[in-house]
Amino acid sequence: MSDKPDIGIVGLGYVGLTLAVTLADLGFRVWGYERQLEVVEKLKKGQSHIFEPGVNEVLQAQLGHGLFIDTTLPDRFSGITIICVSTPIASEKNPDLRNLCEATEQVTEAITDGSLVIVRSTVPVGTCRKILLPLLRAKHKEVRLAFCPERTIQGQALRELRELPQVVGALDMTSAQLAAKLWEQVTRRVVLISSLEAGEMVKLINNSHTDLLYSFGNEVAMMAQGFSLDPTELIRTANVGYPRPDLARPGFVGGPCMSKDPYLLLASLDGSGYVPRLTGAARSINEELPLLVGRHLLDVLKRFVGNMDSAKVLICGFAYKGWPPTDDMRGSPVVPIVNALRQYPLRLYGHDFLVPSETIEACGVIPETDVTKGFKDARAVLFVNEHPSYSELEILGLVQRMTHPAVIYDCWRMFDARSFESEAGIHYAGIGYG
Repeated sequence: MSDKPDIGIVGLGYVGLTLAVTLADLGFRVWGYERQLEVVEKLKKGQSHIFEPGVNEVLQAQLGHGLFIDTTLPDRFSGITIICVSTPIASEKNPDLRNLCEATEQVTEAITDGSLVIVRSTVPVGTCRKILLPLLRAKHKEVRLAFCPERTIQGQALRELRELPQVVGALDMTSAQLAAKLWEQVTRRVVLISSLEAGEMVKLINNSHTDLLYSFGNEVAMMAQGFSLDPTELIRTANVGYPRPDLARPGFVGGPCMSKDPYLLLASLDGSGYVPRLTGAARSINEELPLLVGRHLLDVLKRFVGNMDSAKVLICGFAYKGWPPTDDMRGSPVVPIVNALRQYPLRLYGHDFLVPSETIEACGVIPETDVTKGFKDARAVLFVNEHPSYSELEILGLVQRMTHPAVIYDCWRMFDARSFESEAGIHYAGIGYG
């Protein structure tokens, strides 16, 4: 196999597209396959269907040169195939692997004996060996298979693909060496791990651990609220100069990974003889937070505004996170917050710097394209994500446009609570505070 083998990438969502443009930019010939025709048509015009800094530029430079886009796999492909399709969870929180199995069956028909298949989709432990390997072996005597988890954060994917260590778990040593040879041309460090299952579990415990850390910050906020204490002050003080792991600040934990991967880990352990307790509890805390925030805002409004009939509420930040900026609504806390606010006949307006107006409208909220105009006559302004442009607002001037008494609910504590003390008729609140 040459130093730069041909690469086929199945699935051009966030994971697949960022990898495709990165490999093309590094001099590989990359064929990207996506079954959604509208996505393919857009990509062929040099327009990315995801928001990710740098992707459009590389896409336009490499399209037709190092990067080729299509809806179907070729009849025969002897290069390295990387599967990047989605692996969602069903409504009952069980893994839905239909996309992955269908993609693997298609790959099986296209590849030649001995071709390396890399799975990059996040899966329950044991999926590659128990489910995908039999599909590959049904058509091929010699199978090369590796699991190499995607580990980037949205907003920094192109940089992190080249900087973060790449984990390689494989079926055998030959598969591991072939995968390592590829990734050594992409990133600075490749970490070989003992098996497919070990690689699968590394991805799941990484994200489940992050979910767990954030959940404790959220639990601190709920406990502090019961004592009328400021959780930000408590956490900041607990961390100052103390040589132990930092406490996380309160905040929403959503997105396509955090809201899914703990359930994939839990599903992996079903029937293993051990029932995880921390993983499930952490996810429950983080999933409950948006509902608690909606209720808290309503309580604050009732206390300081009184009659809320037809009161205007401006909701700022619909994407699941504000930094690094994204337009991704998967796992966004906005939907449960909106559902909680609908207990009262409020007029709900919504703003986001990246999420399109039609998406906001689909949430049952009136889109507001100019956030500063949205303050006019509002009884409450709720900042759901921490997009940096929100923190740059001249907030003390904008609150004068609101109908007083009014509430600023700042979920990420972007503004100094003390600055509102001299503002008559303005009450400042946040997660667990106010």
